[in-house]
Amino acid sequence: MNIPALLEEIMSKDRIKSQLIDLVASASDAGFYYLRPKAVVLPVSEEEIKGLFRFSHQHQIPLVFRTGGTSLSGQSITDGILVDLSQHWRKISIENSGDSVRVQPGAIGAIVNTHLKKYGKKIGPDPASINSAMMGGIISNNASGMCCGVSKNSYHTVRYIRFILPDGSSYTTEIPADYQRFENEQTQLSQKLLALRQQILANPAVYELIRKKYQTKNTVGYAVNAFIDFEAPLDILSHLLIGAEGTLGFIAEAVMNTVPDYKAKSTAMLYFFDIYSACQAIVPLTQAGAEAVELMDKASLRSIENIAGMPPVIKELPADAAALLVEFQGDTFEEVEEKIDRFKAVSASLSMLNEVAFTTDPVAQALLWKVRKGLFPAVGAVRASGTTVILEDIAFPVTHLGDAILDLQQLFKKYHYHNAIIFGHAKDGNIHFVVTQAFDSPAEVERYDRFMREVVELVVAKYNGTLKAEHGTGRNMTPFVETEWGPEVYEIMKAVKAITDPENLLNPGVIINADKAAHIRNLKELPRVEEEVDRCIECGFCEHKCPSRDVTLTPRKRIVVRRELATLKQQGNTRQHAQLVHQYKYQGLDTCAVDGLCATACPVDINTGDLVKRLRRENHSLLANKVALFTAKNFKWISVAVKTALRFGVMVNSLFGQSAMKGITATIRKVIPAFPLWSNQLAVALNVPRPVKPVSGNDAVIYFPACINRVMGEVHKGQKPVMQTFMDVSERAGIQVIIPENLSSSCCGQIYSSKGFADAQAYTVNQTVSRLWQTSKQGEYPIVLDITSCTQTLRNCRGQLTDENKIKYDGLTVLDSVEYVRDHIIPKTQVVTKKANVVLHPVCSLSKMGLENVFSVITGHYAEKVTVPVHAGCCGMAGDRGFLFPELTRAATHLEANDAGKETCDGYYSSSKTCEIALSDAVNKNYQSILTLVDECTAPL
Repeated sequence: MNIPALLEEIMSKDRIKSQLIDLVASASDAGFYYLRPKAVVLPVSEEEIKGLFRFSHQHQIPLVFRTGGTSLSGQSITDGILVDLSQHWRKISIENSGDSVRVQPGAIGAIVNTHLKKYGKKIGPDPASINSAMMGGIISNNASGMCCGVSKNSYHTVRYIRFILPDGSSYTTEIPADYQRFENEQTQLSQKLLALRQQILANPAVYELIRKKYQTKNTVGYAVNAFIDFEAPLDILSHLLIGAEGTLGFIAEAVMNTVPDYKAKSTAMLYFFDIYSACQAIVPLTQAGAEAVELMDKASLRSIENIAGMPPVIKELPADAAALLVEFQGDTFEEVEEKIDRFKAVSASLSMLNEVAFTTDPVAQALLWKVRKGLFPAVGAVRASGTTVILEDIAFPVTHLGDAILDLQQLFKKYHYHNAIIFGHAKDGNIHFVVTQAFDSPAEVERYDRFMREVVELVVAKYNGTLKAEHGTGRNMTPFVETEWGPEVYEIMKAVKAITDPENLLNPGVIINADKAAHIRNLKELPRVEEEVDRCIECGFCEHKCPSRDVTLTPRKRIVVRRELATLKQQGNTRQHAQLVHQYKYQGLDTCAVDGLCATACPVDINTGDLVKRLRRENHSLLANKVALFTAKNFKWISVAVKTALRFGVMVNSLFGQSAMKGITATIRKVIPAFPLWSNQLAVALNVPRPVKPVSGNDAVIYFPACINRVMGEVHKGQKPVMQTFMDVSERAGIQVIIPENLSSSCCGQIYSSKGFADAQAYTVNQTVSRLWQTSKQGEYPIVLDITSCTQTLRNCRGQLTDENKIKYDGLTVLDSVEYVRDHIIPKTQVVTKKANVVLHPVCSLSKMGLENVFSVITGHYAEKVTVPVHAGCCGMAGDRGFLFPELTRAATHLEANDAGKETCDGYYSSSKTCEIALSDAVNKNYQSILTLVDECTAPL
């Protein structure tokens, strides 16, 4: 059966992914299971979803819905059809002045909160993965998190829900008429739901069991509390869908009630002699009003102790020490201080290793929370290569938490999990534990099986706890749902599945599974590949930062494919290996922007861009490397050639119409795909301006205009060239400018670095550093660059330098234009006019250098309102990559362009020429250098 061809009856071919690389890349989520789908589809409408349900039933092929793929329990993988909702289901609409928000499943949780922030609100669930987790998963897993507890989880904060059942019927709790329509059209289902409700109400023991279970965090099985919380069949089913992990229907839209996002927050890391002592502080902290109390044992602290910014005391803690990350929140800081004082009044009785010291510094707070949220991936990254990281999510009564943890640690010793760690939401008695092991032998699988069965016994039988507090049942707890709930409630859950999805085609094997060994089936193997790849645990935290996420692969998927290549090679499957290598060239290498933003979101700083650069480098032939080195040695003439080509293109457009060159190059690309596509934002740069007066005195800088600005000019008539703007702004500030000699032969080396031409890059940066050393009088004058990506490249070139040039490099001061404005221009000029509202595109290099906030701050000096689009990110240009693969740039800028296009502004600014080209094309506005804004608004003091 040709599944992709049959699916074309439902949706367009371009949204049906069936290449080997598509299937391999989607076979993994953040959990430790692996199933390769038969096809990956990207529907755009409810009608297409209904078509997929019909297709599934007609051909008896399972369907599984996936959004962010950050789920940890194996609930978003399939060997059937994987329905990817991450691209076309991103609607976010604020309603009732922020009291509620309407979302589709592909909206990222953190983006929803960004929209709500100006109303002082946020969604209730706050999982650690919220920066990349999407609303479909957040709702379908009944996510909670660090400050959420029970009352603010998805179940309790969903106001309305719109869903589609496997039979193709759709309903919403927002329309009153749908309640009766549901009962009329779904008679059998409605009657069964009411009968199950009556069965529960008639059995006091079951009723009390359910009521008690949901007073604490619990996501084991279906949300059977819906039967006692609601009377109408539509309400019951809609709440059963929450936390059903996509096994009962498709959630197309939800309206969620929001919760306060308190402005006043105070955070501290409290250290204790041991984990038992830390647990004794939970109740006093809760009674004092702590919003979050996050537990970390010594092993988890050890995994983060070397992260920049972490307190040195972590390395000095005793062997059995533990910590609590605590945060108090409120409407005012006075209110917060009152809560802290209540805790301090009883803190003397606790076995603490440090004094209680809270911080209100947002930067310090952000670091602490970033570390906590990235704890699971960080721990996974330090595991032995070839082992799998397993995270379990259990809860105990808070009063027994310390004893339960001690018992759990004994199990770690018994089963030789020597590097196991414990952390979690102590306030709720909810802890996560992480163990690592290989699944490369029957003995290892058996060890895990025996360990898990003892964990189940410990949690359920000894402490009457919960086997899944917030991560969903998935595959790894499905054999034990009956163990926790007992046979009667389990039969109710089975009945819900049977009546709603009688064909068992919707995410089969998840939540309800007759296989008592389901937790050890389809285990994911992580073969040893390479250093960057081996550290990754496929958590997916990086994906929302990736400019190619909507067109080819994400960093996680690039790594998943690398692992599959290693597996295929080990298996001797030469046919699929060759096929995957061929497909990886475009999807994995060519369309990677190598911007490195993935590392800023990765808890363990994996830079997939560096991996791709290395792979490109290894793929280059000897001839290609020689040609690259030749161009580096003759860079002046290469620049002349490029300028000549630009002149020719501009002339063609002037003769045959503005878009003539775009049409010509598009035609050439059909024959020669590697030929660059012309952009109407291209023009020829004027010559580099030279200072009128010789330098005298010390108030001078070396201006090193990037080769892009030396070659590419401005397309808008009357717009001053960037290089002249720099000279004028500097003169206004009384700063003398020195232009380096041999400028036309100098470059930062980025063009060679991004393409993986190591020899050419090394030659270029060594020549440039040597020249800048001489021009700057051995480092006396700072060097300023006018393109941020070039600044970042030059700042990170030390590894390519000779020993002699390393000494010179260490004596140089390299500034970006953003820093130059902050440190040199603002103090020496006055603002004579302010723009009302400007839009910024912070280039990815600003983020990597930690200057993104500086960019906004200095812009605020010249504008009343500074807008950074919610979806601002890498534009995908990556130097010339956007000309060679324009589909990358279109995909990367789509959401940001939509945000920026809604603004009525006085100007659009960035700090990189190629990014300005990409955004100008995408938004149809004129993006200019930030130096232009400075020039337009300032005068001498």
